[in-house]
Order: sequence, then structure tokens, then C-alpha cells
Amino acid sequence: MVSPKLLLSIAESALLGPTPPTPSQRIELIQAIRHSLPAFKSLLSYPPPKQSDRAQVQSKEVRLPDTGPISLDDQDVQIALKLSDDLHLNEIDCVQLLVSANQEWGLLGREPLDILRLAAGLWYTERRDLITALYTLLRAVVLDQGFEADLVADIQKYLEDLISAGLRHRLISLIKELNREEPAGFGGPNSEHYILDSRGSLVERRAVICRERLILGHCLVLSALIGHAGSKDIKDLFFALKDGAVEYSGSADSLKHQIMYSLLFSLVIALISDALSTGPDKVPVLSSDVSFRREFQEIVMTSANDPTVEGFVDCVRFAWVVHLMLIQDGTELKESGATALTNEMKYTYSCLEAIFANNVFQFYLDKILQTAAYQNDDEDMIYMYNAYLHKQITCFLSHPLARDKVKEAKEKAMTILNQYRTTASHNQTTDGSGPPQQSTESARQPFVSLLEFVSEIYQKEPELLSGNDALWTFVKFAGEDHTNVQTLVAFLKMLSTLVVENGNPIERKNWFPDIEPLFKLLSYENVPPYLKGALRNAIATFVHVSPLMKDAIWSYLEQYDLPVVIGPNIGNSGQPIGTQVYDMQFELNEIEARREQYPSTISFINLLNVLIAEERDVSDRGHRFIGIFRFIYDHVFSPFPQRAYADPCDKWQLVVACLKHFQMMLSMYDVREEDVDIVVNQSQLSGKGQSSPQMNLPAIELVKDFMSGRTAFRNVMSILSPGVNFLITERTSQIYGQLLEKAVLLSLEIIILVMEKDLIVSDFSRPLYQPLEVILSQDHNQIVALLEYVRYDFLPQVQRCSIKILSILSSRMVGLSQLLLKCNASGGLIEDYAACLELRSEESQIIEESSEDPGVLIMQLLIDNVNRPAPNITHLLLRFDVDSPVERTVLQPKFHYSCLKVILDMLDKLLKPEVNALLHEFGFQLLFELCVDPLTSSPTMDLLATKKYQFFMKHLSSIGVAPLPKRNSGQALRICSLHQRAWLLKLLAVELHTADMTSALHRETCQNILAQLFGQSIAEYRTNQDDSFYVPQTNSEVARIGSIGKIKVLELLEVVQFKCPDTTLKSSQSVSNLKYSSLAEDILTNPATSGKGGVYYLSERGDRLIDLASFRDKLCQKCSLFNPQMSSFTSEAELNEVREVIQQLLRWGWKYNKNLEEQAAQLHMLTSWSQIVEVSVSQKISFLDTRSEILFQLLDASLNASGSPDCSLKMALILTQVGLTCMAKLRVERFSFGGCFNSETVTCLDIISTNQLSNGACHSIIFKLVMAILRLQSSEALRRRQYALMLNYFHYCRHTLDPDVPPTILQFLSIDEQDNGDLDLEKIDKDQAELAHMNFAILKKEAQQILNLVIKDATRGSESAKTMSLYVLDALICIDHEKFFLSQLQSRGFLRACFLSISTFAYEGGRISLNSMQRVCTLEAELALLLRISHKYGKSGAQVLFSMGLLEHIASCKALNLQTKGTLRRIDTKVGRNLSVDVDEQRMVIAPILRLVFSLTSLVDTSEFFEVKNKIVREVIEFVKGHQVLFDQILRVDISDANELTLEQINLLVGILGKVWPYEESDEYGFIQGLFGMMRALFSRDPDVFTSMQSVRSEIQRKVEANTSRLCFNLSSYLYFLVTKKSLRLQVSDGPTDYHTSAGQQQLTLTSLSRFLRTLATALERAAEEKYILLNKIKDINELSRQEVDEIINMYITREYVSSSENTQKRRYIAMVEMCQIVGHRNRFITLLLLITQNVMNIILTHFQDSPYAREYDHSLKAIGYGDVDNSKEDLHLLCEELTPVLERLELLSEDKMGHDLKVFCRLAHSLKEMSFQILA
Repeated sequence: MVSPKLLLSIAESALLGPTPPTPSQRIELIQAIRHSLPAFKSLLSYPPPKQSDRAQVQSKEVRLPDTGPISLDDQDVQIALKLSDDLHLNEIDCVQLLVSANQEWGLLGREPLDILRLAAGLWYTERRDLITALYTLLRAVVLDQGFEADLVADIQKYLEDLISAGLRHRLISLIKELNREEPAGFGGPNSEHYILDSRGSLVERRAVICRERLILGHCLVLSALIGHAGSKDIKDLFFALKDGAVEYSGSADSLKHQIMYSLLFSLVIALISDALSTGPDKVPVLSSDVSFRREFQEIVMTSANDPTVEGFVDCVRFAWVVHLMLIQDGTELKESGATALTNEMKYTYSCLEAIFANNVFQFYLDKILQTAAYQNDDEDMIYMYNAYLHKQITCFLSHPLARDKVKEAKEKAMTILNQYRTTASHNQTTDGSGPPQQSTESARQPFVSLLEFVSEIYQKEPELLSGNDALWTFVKFAGEDHTNVQTLVAFLKMLSTLVVENGNPIERKNWFPDIEPLFKLLSYENVPPYLKGALRNAIATFVHVSPLMKDAIWSYLEQYDLPVVIGPNIGNSGQPIGTQVYDMQFELNEIEARREQYPSTISFINLLNVLIAEERDVSDRGHRFIGIFRFIYDHVFSPFPQRAYADPCDKWQLVVACLKHFQMMLSMYDVREEDVDIVVNQSQLSGKGQSSPQMNLPAIELVKDFMSGRTAFRNVMSILSPGVNFLITERTSQIYGQLLEKAVLLSLEIIILVMEKDLIVSDFSRPLYQPLEVILSQDHNQIVALLEYVRYDFLPQVQRCSIKILSILSSRMVGLSQLLLKCNASGGLIEDYAACLELRSEESQIIEESSEDPGVLIMQLLIDNVNRPAPNITHLLLRFDVDSPVERTVLQPKFHYSCLKVILDMLDKLLKPEVNALLHEFGFQLLFELCVDPLTSSPTMDLLATKKYQFFMKHLSSIGVAPLPKRNSGQALRICSLHQRAWLLKLLAVELHTADMTSALHRETCQNILAQLFGQSIAEYRTNQDDSFYVPQTNSEVARIGSIGKIKVLELLEVVQFKCPDTTLKSSQSVSNLKYSSLAEDILTNPATSGKGGVYYLSERGDRLIDLASFRDKLCQKCSLFNPQMSSFTSEAELNEVREVIQQLLRWGWKYNKNLEEQAAQLHMLTSWSQIVEVSVSQKISFLDTRSEILFQLLDASLNASGSPDCSLKMALILTQVGLTCMAKLRVERFSFGGCFNSETVTCLDIISTNQLSNGACHSIIFKLVMAILRLQSSEALRRRQYALMLNYFHYCRHTLDPDVPPTILQFLSIDEQDNGDLDLEKIDKDQAELAHMNFAILKKEAQQILNLVIKDATRGSESAKTMSLYVLDALICIDHEKFFLSQLQSRGFLRACFLSISTFAYEGGRISLNSMQRVCTLEAELALLLRISHKYGKSGAQVLFSMGLLEHIASCKALNLQTKGTLRRIDTKVGRNLSVDVDEQRMVIAPILRLVFSLTSLVDTSEFFEVKNKIVREVIEFVKGHQVLFDQILRVDISDANELTLEQINLLVGILGKVWPYEESDEYGFIQGLFGMMRALFSRDPDVFTSMQSVRSEIQRKVEANTSRLCFNLSSYLYFLVTKKSLRLQVSDGPTDYHTSAGQQQLTLTSLSRFLRTLATALERAAEEKYILLNKIKDINELSRQEVDEIINMYITREYVSSSENTQKRRYIAMVEMCQIVGHRNRFITLLLLITQNVMNIILTHFQDSPYAREYDHSLKAIGYGDVDNSKEDLHLLCEELTPVLERLELLSEDKMGHDLKVFCRLAHSLKEMSFQILA
């Protein structure tokens, strides 16, 4: 058994959709019908109450079908029993209703009465779904909807079987039974009278039952068209009709009237269709039953006492007459049939007499066709009713008997009615344009009624006129020989209706070859106004024939019709003009107003409106219509509320005509800025008491009226202020309801049009003219009334206008939400908007124009208001808490009916995607906007993450990776589908990015999202609160690239990997005739037509599209098609050719729009895909186990896609950025913790590159990257990202082992593991070498093309492109073999160009621009490239650079003249802002240049010390001399306060001077003194400077310590060079202490070196001990407790990246890596200290070798130093005494702790010690 809800959904999807049902839908539909046959056979029959079931409910434990026992409380029992009593329903079923209501709404906290009403509402909804499904099936068979014949046949077979089984009888019975006052009907006296519907609205039960009866009546009508009714059914229908007719006249309920119409037309259709069934496949039932005809004749001819009942019986008699006429025409006379035929002729005559005597046509008009109930009935039903009335009247007029009777009726009418009259009484017909009625006899002439009856039938269904010869014969007959006004007016009305509905202009023109006679009576005073009205209405039908006809009508109108005389002060003073003339003003006020009927004025304004609507020349902006406008404004519309009206229809016809004129004036003509000056001037004149001599344009006058709250505004608001409930009541109960509806619609449109123009005026003319929202705010009820029209669902245009008004007001009024709350209108408005949106989502037909889609407008309204000040309209309509802070809201959409509930339900099911595609798209967008808004994000994300919705987890598999609709068959759906996926991915990205991971709900949601995206089973890695979120990555999982299958995130990428539609196709290429090839380009590129208000517009998505309507008008205007007199076309063929060209251009424009939208949608989805990938990779990848594998797949797919020829340039930019992120993350992941998750131990393997991609994977990356770089369509911006990706890749390949862990430490740690075969460092080195050769081979293969691009960017690109390109060349040099790339750069002249760029670097002091800053970055990159060449190729590279004149070019570089360091200012000329740019000249320029110069000093050969011709030395010295200020500035820096960069520069400077300055003979520059001062300062420092706990803990201090040690080494080397090569000798000790001399100015002595040696010994001992302790801790790391590990972390790690939630294994890993880094630093530090110590010992040893033991004592003393000999001898002994214990300590240094071979070192120390002993001896 299929549930009614599911059945209805299946039926609507298959039968009401915009496209034919698919095969799967057909199968599903047929199966659903088959399973629902029992429910249809027992339609609305339910199990009654049962005593045993009642007892079970009272026992408070009930067992429902297919479920376990359910416990009830007292309230549940009471409600269930009350439901049973009220609905006559079984008690167990009532309990099931309560369960369903709880699932649907959530009953916790609700009142018992609400629960009762909700449950009853669910039951009635189920009933409604069932009978609506039946109606849908019947409708699909009856109406031709283009379904396949076999599907219709299958459905029809099931329905015929149901009808044969008694369905029609059941329908008739239900219509009667449900009208009874009992529980099974509309409820007994004690029943609850109200229910709550699916929207939570309170609805009267009687109204629900009445609606059910109406649907059943509609089913009854359609059943008559599927299976012929039998005689019993006909009689049952007739008696049901008579019973219903009794209460018809006493009831004003439109639904009851519509039920009566369904019964009547069921009879009419049954009789007519049976009589017409003459084909072989249709066998009539009634026509062959003679006894039935006799019996039914007697029944139908029985008179009724009630006139209403008699009228309905007359309608049946009319159908019965036609039935008899048809069967008489088709019956063949038989031998025994003469008597029967005679009787049937009698039946026919008697019925004819009855229907003409009672004027059945007038009853049809008064009680059926012209009633509000009939006009408000279902459109399909009205169509069927009119169709069978058409068949009935056509058959009737085709029969000779009927034609004779009509002719008789016409003659009678001509005789009885008076001839043409000049006066008339005040009585009139219901139609305000009809003639006055003189008496009951004349008013109800059957002939006149027949004419109006025919007009009414064909008014809505023009296609029924096609080929209707009988009707046109009747029309010609009716138009002959009129002798009175009444019949002429009726004929003209009928003719106007038929002509208007006949779409053939040529045929229309043939009716009146000359229309001039129709105008000649218009100006006469004695012609009745209603005749003038009929004439003008007939004239109006000819306006559309042709432009020539339109111009002729204008001409005749000005010639014959009444003039419009407007005085200069009309509307201001109210004074009559001096000379009275008979004009429209006089006829309105003196003739029509006295009669209280206005047919002439109404027709006059309508005719003018039709003519104005056809005007295409708007250049005068309505100036020629100012007279007409003033007449309508001052004399018709302004006093309309005070006028008296004999018929309300006149009033609303008049109002509609005026409003239509105003609406056209506002829509056709703009308000421009130059108009504002006129308005201001006029307001100034009026303020001085002067009148304006110039009349404003109509649009200006209307805008001014509304902005000052004058007459037109007040009258419009008087139409709107009664509100939507009043309109609904009038629309459903009054004949003028549709006119009132149109008046309301036009009023709302005028309000919108004024709001589109008022801001231009108000900006210059306040306070006289205020924006319209200010005027409306003077009475809040006005705003509420405007907004509540969204509830009006009879006419979607009214809803659209109300939504647009709210959209405008919400953008202008900050406190709109509070205003609605204050007026107590917010609750109803929330439900109204939700109901409107829900109703739209249930529609089955596509709304082509999205700007007219109420659902889209509501979604746009909600989206636009999300970010506006709180509380805003979005907060209100989605039921955020607007009485307290919005961010604290707890959303409960299941409990409160709102747009949010509708949207969530809509996105949950995603039904009818073809119809609701835009709604689904904007639904996803709205949720995204809510999730990123600071106020609504938390409530929204909490709601979406709940298990009730699990929104973030849905649709990824359904819409996410589903195939896209085809472009050729569903491009609009394809575009929407792409946008839907884009917003969905953005939603997921927001959750991953902003979710609170301390919340179990959001943490689980994020894990599940990642599991779906990346195909990982995250559940097993869910951790407790004390555990880390990090999931380890094992070596085996990384080793096999491609080991996991295709992940969903890559499937999402495949969705957008299609060739983008071409939007560059020019319009000229789509035109077949080259003569008109530039026609469109002139319009589309002209600023006058392509600007605001031109041929372009912004769609709801923000795409700039061609406005096809405006484009068409501009094309026609350019070709003068609107004005044939001015056109240059000489023939009809040429004119047709131009029209075809315009159609071709419009087709091109439509295709261009769609292609542009698809291109934007594709880019949107790719952008969203990139966002979720980058968020996942950068923030949440630690949740996954195979991270490197996933990153590689993402990188590989991105490179594949970006290199594809189908990939656009914009897409390639996005994909390359994703690849860059993945590559950067791969670098991070390479050395991340990779231990086994189930182990708590850490091994050497854990700190080695366990996450390294295989060489094959790396080969794939670099190959695809090269192909992407060499793609045909490229740009500088794209290549910059590709270059960055390539640099990251090279950096990744450069370090196979963790760079933070020194190789020596790895060797030390890996001894045991190498023995076990777990680690092979040699193999790692071999793989690294193989990878480097492979990278080089790939690049060498494509070297020419790559270098062409890179060098082009490096020389001719922007500064940023130059910088990136230079770094790419740097990387290529780094992997170069055999100087391949170096030779390429040389042969292409790039190095020389680089030198020239450096030498010509220009900079002017003062302000620095952004471009200059970028130029500095380029200079830094150029220097880095040259330095790379020098380092990569050693002396040969340096020689190449030197030989090309590098030093000369560097010396010419003005960058060395920049300030040392400063914050320079630049001016942003675009916005005039000062922007600060930090130019770190020391880092970007000075340091690189010094490094480069220092690298060249490697060419200095010490063996050529005495060679004067050493060119490199001379040039370096010249460079130093040329930049003496720079060198002096660096040498004067206080080393104790120097940072890392400054220390590096000092080191470089010392290195340069140490290499070349010894060759300089003089020291006039003072560099030697500076160097010696630096030695004195450094060599006298405390040993704690070298080794302290602070330096161990701080990474910055470690670098400073290393630089200081390196500086000491450079200085000691320089000193050693001077001592050994230039025979420099130092004093043994200082002279007498001079306290006025600074330490830097004191001389360096052997004693100070001895003390420095003692400092070095202490530093060596401490460093060795620290290293030894750390190595032991590293070895025993797995033996340490967590507390001990934490102590290590707290001691050595200062950066805040160690979370307290990390598990023990991760903490051991962190501690181990950090200690390895410190050990590596200590090892390098020890190496430097040993070298420094060796230099110092060698210097002292050299001095000692010149002692008295080697040559003469006196000479020795002189050699060592100057001064007193005795003092020198004493100082030397003291020196040796200090030196001896230090040397002994150095001899005792342990090689194990030091990690170095100390044999040479110890031998040197021993030699120096022995020499000291000799001196002491």
C-alpha cells in the first residue's frame, strides 16, 4: 500500500512536470496506481470506532501495526478518544495519527487542543492527498498534455475499471454524505470545529470538508469524459443537483456554488458527450435507451417552486435539448421507430419553449458565468466547462429548429425593444458598458442574453473559435438589421470579444474595411454613453492590426472624438473654465455622473491606453500626453472615491483604466537628473506664491504626488489599505472582485515604479518631496497593508509586487522588523511568506522569467537582508529571536512554521529539480550566507549539524557527483546544478573552517565530511577529550602511491572538467547576411546603450547579461521597424530579411547569455571546490591517515586539469593555487610525525622522511607541471603561481632527510636499525641522487620552451613576475648538471642583461612607490641567482661572474645608497592614501651583495700573496674603498646588541677584508683598527655568551651564538694569516691600565688570547657535556615517563605548538626531534670552537717559536713585543703559567663526547704545552 502523500508526489512528478515523464517515472507511477486501487475503490472509507480498540487505548498500552507496544499517558488517551469521536475513526488509527503528528511537528510542550488539531489536520491532509491524486490521474487522461499514448492508455484502463466498479457512484454519494452534520461529515455539534493544517494555520473543518467535496465534484466532471454515465448516474446527478440548488440561493459560499457547477456540468458533459459518441470506438449509452429518454423527459420537465432550482433545471433542459437534437440527427428511421421519433420531437419542442421562455441564457449569465464563484474556479475546470458550452452552443446553433427559434427571438426583441433612444433610465445591466434596462421584459430578452452568453463563452477560450462556421454564421445573422441600441450594443460587445480573441489581424481587418464610420457618432451629445463605450471598445480591437492602422485610429480619434480641454489651473483651483464646451470633462461630470454610470469615460481611457501602449517613440517622454494625463488625474481619478456608482463594476473599471494609464506613464518614461532642476524651480515658485508656467511631464507629476502624499497617493492607498483579507473576500464573492484585484495589482506596481524613481528627486528637493517610505511611515498600517498582500495567492503578480515592496523597504528602513513587531503583524507575515514559498515549491510548471518567480524573489529577499543591521527581515522571516540578541537564538523550525522550515524541507528532498532548480540553488546560498554571518552563524550551524537534519552530510553523493544535465537539452538546469554544488561545497568548507572542534557534534560532523570527501573511515580515529585529533600516517600507507581508490573530492573535480562554452563568439558571426554584421556590435559596444538602463542587466547571480527585450527594441529602432514611414526598405523581401536577421541576433543573444551563465557557474563550482580542498588540506588533514597519498592525488589531479586544453585560464589559476597548497602541505607532511598509532615508542624511522613520495610520483608531478606551464593559453598571473609551485616542488625534492636533524645524528641513531635492515641511509642517498637526475632530465628535455617563457618573464614581465622567474632560474641552476643551464643563460645573454639590470637600478630618495618596492625585490632575486651560480659551480662559477665584470656592475648599483633601515612612505594615487612600506635594505640588498662579493673572494689564491697582478684582489679592494661608509657603518655596530642579520653582515665583511685587505699596504681607511677592536671585544667575552641554557632553548639565540662563533673563527683566521704571512707580532700583555681607554681601543695581546683560549675550553667542555646528555636522553626516550618527557619539552621548547592533548607517543616524537636539533646545533658549535681553538693555539705557538730557546733572547723579546725587557720576560712567564692548565684541559677532551677526531688537535695542544714548559724552565 502506497501512502497517499507518496502517491500524490509520484503522480505530480510524472504528470505535472515541465517535461514528459522518464521511463523510471512511468514505471513508478503505474506501480503506485496498482497498489492504490483498493484505496480508490473504497474512497475515503476508513475503519470505524471499535469497542475492543477503545478499551485497548484506555489501557494506555497500544500495539500499532509493524511496531512494538506504545505506552500512552492520560492526555494521549483523551486526545485519541476525542479524535475517534470527532472523526468517526478507529481508536488505534487515532493513536497512529498522534505518533505521526509527533514525528512531523514535535508535540512536546504543546497544548492538548493544538495536538488534537494537528493530528486531525494530518488525517485531512492524507484524505486530501488521496483525492487530489485521483484528480491528477483523471486530469492527465482527459486533458491533452502531450503524454505518450501508451501511458495515457494504461492510466485510462485503471480509471475505467474503477468507474465500472462504482467510483462515480461513490463520488456522488461522498458529495452528499460529507455535507451532513455528523462526525463522518463536517462534524457533529460537539466536534472540534477547527484543525491545524500542514503550515500550522488554524482552519475551519467545515471549509476543509467543503474543499474535499469540490475536488470530488471535479473528479466527477472528469469521470464523465472517461466513461459514459449510465441512466442511474444521470438521475442521481440530477437529483443531487436539485438538492444542492435549494441551498444555493441562500448561501454566499463560493465553494458551495462551485460544487453546484461541478454537478451541473457533470450532467451537461455526460449528456453532450454521450450524444456525440458516434464513432466506432465510442458506444453511446443514453442515446440508445428510449425508456430513459421518456423517463428523464418527465423528470426534467417537472417544474420547481424555487426559481433558483428552476434555473438550474433549465440549464439541464438546455443540455437535454442539444442531446435530443444530436441523437435525432444521428438516428436512422426504422420501421417501428416513427412513433418514438415523433415523441422525441415533442420533447425537443417542449424543452426549447421552456428554455427560451425562462431565458436560460440569462440564468447562465447571472447565476453561473458572471459570478465570482465561476470565475474563481479551477482553471482546468473552467476550460472544460467552456469547452462543453462551446460544443453545446455550436450544436444548438447548427440545428434548424434552434436557428428558427433564435430567429424568432431576434424578431421579438426587435419588436418589443424601442428604437434608438436618446435617453435612458438609471437602471442598467450588470456590465457597466451595457445599455440601460427599461423593464423586466426588455431586460430579459432571450436574443440579447444569447449574444452576451456567446461573448462570455469565448472570452477566455479563443482557440474554440477556430473553424467554427456555425458560430460565424450566427454572428453575421446577429449583425443584420438592428433597430435599437440594446441589440446593437450587445452585438458590438460580442463582436469585440470574438475579434479580440481571434489572433489573425488580416481577418480582423476584413470585418471593417473602413473603420471611420465607427468614430462618427462619438462626438454627438445625444448618442447614449453606453453606445459610445461599445463603439470605442470595438475600435480598440483594431489597434493591433498594424502600425498604419494605429496611426489612422489616432487620426480619427482626434478628428471625431470628444476633445480633452485642460485649463492652466486645473487640479489646483478647481474653478471651471470660462467657456463651456461639450468635451470629455463635460460628458463625465454632467452626463455620466448624473446617471451614475461611466461607460463612455471608461472606454475612452481604455482606448487611449491601448494606443499609448503601442507607442515606441518615447523621445518626448510623454509630453504629448500631458493633456490626457491631467484629465485622468484631475477629473477621473482624483474624485473617484466621492462619485456614486449604480454598479460597482463601473467604479473599478474606471479605477483600473486610470491606474493603467499611470502605470504606463511611469514605466515608459524615466525620471532623469535634469528633471530635478525643474522640480526644484517649481517648488521654489510655488513657495513664493507663483504658479509654474510649464507643466511637468506625467511621470514627474506622479512622482511628486506620491512623494508629497497628495491625491493620487491617497487614492491608491485607499484601494490598498482595506487589506488582503478584504480583497480575498471580494474576489471570491463579488463579480467585480477581479476588477478590484487588478486595481490592487496596478496600485502595487505603481508604488514600486515610484520607489524606483523617488530617490533621484528626494536627494535635491527635501523636505518638500520625501522618499516614499517616509510618506508611508506616517501611518504604519499602510506599510503592513502593502506587505500582507503576499498572502494573496489568487494572482501571483500581486504576491510578487508585495515581495518587491518589502525588498525595497527592507533596504531603506532600518527598523522595519521592529515596526512589524510593534504592529503585531510579524507573526502573520512570517507564516504568509512561508506559505507563499511552500506553494511555489509545490508548483509543477517552470516560470521562465526568474524575476517574476515569487519563490526566487523571497529567496533573494532573505539573502539580501542577511548582513543588514539586526534584527532584520531575514531574522524575522526565519524566526530568529528578534527580541533578544540574534546570536543566542535556538532555532526550532519543526516547531515554528517559517521560511526556514520550508527551505530545509525543500533542500532535504530536492523534489522537482527542473521546476525548483533556482529555489534549491538559492536555498543553499542562503544557508551559506547564514553560516558566514557573525550573528546567525552559530545558531544556523548548530541546527544544520544536528542529527535531525545532518545537513552537512547530505547531497554530497546525490547532487554532488551526479552527472550534469546536458547542455543542449537542459542548459538552465545545468547552470543551476553547478551553482547548487558550489554553494553546497562552500557550506561544507565553512563547517570545516569555523566549526568548534571542542563540540562533539561539530567534531563528528567534520570527521564525517572528511570521510565522505576523501574516502577515509574516520570513525575508528574518533578520540576522547584527552587524546589528540592527529591521526598518524604509517610508512606502508605512504609507500604505495595510488593504493587508495578514486576519492569523492576528485569526482567533484571531474564534474567541472568540461570544455567551457564559448562566450567570445561575435554577433556578426551568427548573422547570415554580412550587410547587417555590425548591427548588434554598434548597440552592444555603444556606451549610450550599454550603460545603466541599456541593453545589459545584472542577473540575480550578478552576471552581466544582455536584456533581450531591450536588445530587440534597440535593433528594431535602429532598423526603423517601429516607424515604417521612416524606414529605407524598398520591398517586403528586404523587410523580411531584416526581421530574420533580428531573430538570428536574438537567438545569438540568448545563447550568449546562457553560455556566459554556464561559464560563471563552472568557475563558481571550481572556486568552491578549491575552497573546501584548501580548508581540508590546511586545517583538517590531520584527521586522515593516508595524507601524503591524498595530497599527491589532489596535486596530480589539479595539474592534470590545469594542463588540459579544455581548461580555461581562470580555471587554471584556481587549480594551480590548489596544487600550490597541496605541494606546500606535502613539504610540511614529509617530516611530520609518522609513527604507528598503536605504539607508544619512537624510533629513528619516525624522524626520517617516512612520508616521502616515490620517485615515480615526483616524476609525474614535475612532468605534468611542465606541461601545465607550457599550455597554449597562459598569463603572467598563472605562470607566477606555477613558478611558485615549481619552487615548492624543488624544495620538497631537496631534502630527503629531515633538515632539522643533522645527518651525523641520524647515523648515530641508525646504527642498530641498520643492523636490523630497517634503515638504509645509502639507499636513501641513492634515491635522492636518482630523483635529482630525473628532475634534470625532464627539464632538460623541455628546456628550450621553459627557458623561453621564464627568461621572457624575467626580462619583460612585471616586477613580481621578474622576481618569481629569477627564483625559478635559481632553482634550475641548483639542479643543474654539466653546466647545462649556465651555458643556456650565457648563450642567451641573460647573465649580461642581469648585470645591466643591477647596475642601472635607479632609486631616488624620499618616498618609495609600490613599483619601486617590487623592483627592490627583483634586485634581491637577481643577486640570489648570481650567488647561486657562484656556489653551485664553485670557483668556475665565480670566475664566470668575475670575468663578465660583476664587481663593476655591483659597484654601480645605486641600491647601496639606500638608507640602512627605515620605514619609507608611498602614495596610493588611486585613493589618495598613505601606505607604509618597510624596506629592509639590510636584508634585501646589503647582505646579498656582501654574500656575492664574498663568494668572489674564493678566487683569491693565497699562493699569489706577493703577486701584485692579482686582479680579483685589486677589484675587491677597489669595491671596498668605494663603499667605505658602508663598511665603516657595519664595523662600528655593537656586537653585543647585533641581531642575526647584522652578525651575518659583519661575518661577510670580516671574511672579505680578511681575504683581500692584507694585500693593501696602507691602512688609511682604519679597517685594521676596526678588526682588531672587534677581536679585543669578542675574545674578552664571558664563556656564558657561548654556552647558556637560554641559547639552547631559544632558536634565535642559537643562530646568534652560531654567527658569533663564526665571526670569532673569521677573526682568528685573519689574525693567524697576519701572524704567519705578514709576521705580525703581539705584545705579551697590556701596558699600564688606562681607565680612560675603552676596551675596543686597547691592543690585542697574547695574554688576552690565553684568556680567550680558557673561555673556548670552558665552552667546549660545556657543549660536549650538553651534547652527551642529550644523546643519552634521545637513546632512552622510550624509557622516559610522560612527566619526564614534559620536562624536556618545557626545558627545550618555547614555541606554542605542543598541545596538552597530544598523546605520549606524539610528545616523545616532538621531544626527540627537538633534542636532535639541539644536538646538531651543539655539534656544529663544537666544530667551530675546535677550529677557533686551533687558530688561537697556532698563533701563540708561532710567537713561542720565536722564543729565546729558538734564537737569541733579546732578539726574541724584540720580536714578541716592545717595552721593557724584564717586564716582558715576567709577562711571558705569567702567560705560560696561565696557559698550561688550559692546554691540559684541552688535551683531556673526549672524542666520544666531542664527536670529532682530536689527534691533531691534541698534538697541537701538547706541543704548545711543551713549549710553555720550556719557556717556564
